Amino acid sequence: MMWDERYSSQDYFYGKQPNDFLRDNIQLIQNGESVLCLAEGEGRNAVFIAGEVKSAHVTAVDSSKAGLEKTKALAQEKGVNVETVHADLSDFDLGQDKWDVIVSIWCHLPSELRKMVHAGAVKALKSGGRLILEAYTPDQLRHGTGGPKSVDMLMQLSILKEELAGLDLVTGRECEREIHEGQGHSGLSAVVQVVARKA
Repeated sequence: MMWDERYSSQDYFYGKQPNDFLRDNIQLIQNGESVLCLAEGEGRNAVFIAGEVKSAHVTAVDSSKAGLEKTKALAQEKGVNVETVHADLSDFDLGQDKWDVIVSIWCHLPSELRKMVHAGAVKALKSGGRLILEAYTPDQLRHGTGGPKSVDMLMQLSILKEELAGLDLVTGRECEREIHEGQGHSGLSAVVQVVARKA
């Protein structure tokens, strides 16, 4: 599969540092909470959370075995625990009232699958649970600095508000910002950023 090929080298394609938006919102994750990282790839965000938040229970789910092996290696390198789950999001059960926080960073899926996953995320969050999301918008196609080339897989705030019905928006914006994450994301980028909370 494409992702196994992308993650097959020793280098971390998106680097080992966490996503900036996640880093800026790490205070939203409390000690001991359960955190699910969707489409976590090589694990940089999950490992960051596990290192920053005391006794957090962090689970990384991804469809790439190669990515998850690198997640395990990075967790070992940093001396933290991250549970890895090899699964495709099309048939992964997020559970119900299960997670304190769900992290979705660059989790770009075909729109029909994305709707299903977002509906599942709303159900899977506990009362008071938070979703932290950053994704590329269709404007990103003009920049070409990372992300999918298909408009169908890109996200807009107006659509996310519909797909995340049942969550209260704490932060919701579309903006342009410089992103430098390994060789995969580099340069001015058009993104949507969301923090949402379940009542």
